[in-house]
Amino acid sequence: MGVITYDVENPSSISAAKLFKALVVDSDTLIPKIMPQAIKNVEILEGDGGVGTIKVVHFGEGSEYKSVKQRVDAIDKVNLTYTYSIIEGDDAISGLIESITYHIKIVPTEDGGSICKNRSIYNVKEGAEVSEEKIKEGKEKALGLFKAIEAYMANPDY
Repeated sequence: MGVITYDVENPSSISAAKLFKALVVDSDTLIPKIMPQAIKNVEILEGDGGVGTIKVVHFGEGSEYKSVKQRVDAIDKVNLTYTYSIIEGDDAISGLIESITYHIKIVPTEDGGSICKNRSIYNVKEGAEVSEEKIKEGKEKALGLFKAIEAYMANPDY
């Protein structure tokens, strides 16, 4: 089994606490609301949203994937960190990936905004290969989702 790790940093004009609330605390309901083509819904199978919670994320109609099962590994609302892992997926994912772990940290900036730091660790099944193109596609989709959430949060009612 191989491991692929990459880091992404996205600066934002949104405060760290507000960004964490949207990206972590409210994401299961917020993302399907603002981007149903990306994520249709999120279903909690067990747990209360805290560490150990198991969820199924159902992707939108346009996705090449149907669903993935996620596990919440760590959440720290004070230090604005969140870790979760994709532990199962449909055949398109399961044939390549053993698991994917995401470490998210929202860091406040001096100007009142923040930086969203994300480390992704892909545990690839032995003999399987994940192309650079697939990783690039994943990064672009994540950036699009981040930008959509950020735009939505610019609404003063959020």
